[in-house]
Order: sequence, then C-alpha cells, then structure tokens
Amino acid sequence: MTSNPERWKQRLQNLIKAQHRLNRACAQEHYNELELAGLVQTFEFSFELTWKTLKDLLEFEGFDVASPRSVIRTALEAKHLSSVQCETLLEALIKRNLLSHTYDEENVLEAQKLILDSYSPVIAQVTHYLEAKSGQ
Repeated sequence: MTSNPERWKQRLQNLIKAQHRLNRACAQEHYNELELAGLVQTFEFSFELTWKTLKDLLEFEGFDVASPRSVIRTALEAKHLSSVQCETLLEALIKRNLLSHTYDEENVLEAQKLILDSYSPVIAQVTHYLEAKSGQ
C-alpha cells in the first residue's frame, strides 16, 4: 500500500484531463467510423484512470485493494461512490470486451449508447467528487 498523499491527487489531474476529453467526444451530434473508435478509446482510458485514481485514494486511506472490481466495491463501502455509480462502473468493467470490438457495427452502436447515456456521466460525477475532495 502507498502512503503518498499526493499520488491520488497527481493521478486525479490526469483523470480531469481525460474526463474533459471524454466530454468533448460525447458532445458531438454525429460520428463517423473513426470518431466512434476515438470515442470508445477515450472512454477506455478515462475509465482506467477513474478506477486507478479511486485505488490510489483508497490505498492512502488504508484499504488494501488491487483489482478494478475490488476498488469499485470498496469505493462504495468507503462512501466515495453511490450505489448507482458503483453498479454503472461495475457494468462498464464487464462490458469492456464489448467496447473493444469497435469493428463490429452492432457493438460500436451499443458502445456509443452506453458511453453517452451511462458511463460518461458517471465518470464526470466521480471526477467532480474527487476534485472537490482533493480541495483543488
């Protein structure tokens, strides 16, 4: 476990940047094939930074977490996530395989809907919460 109080705040800075990129990607009205692939990729690295930032915070607080699933569940227990946010992030974790198959038209359209309607809003909520918690 890490005891560096700045580690999660440093990672948070990267999450904030990624979340802004994701917001911009989600703001488009229409997507061509390449833009859809970019949307999915932007979501994927934003999601990774979300759980890894939570992991760093939890470790700083004394929790022993390793996997994305344990981080998300422990963040709920530690009251860093609501139950809805927890379930959405766990669903996103499960759906990662689907989201990586952007060459399949059906999968990419489902990924787009999930990212725009569910996953991006939760990442924004968690990012804002962590930003407020950090005092930045």
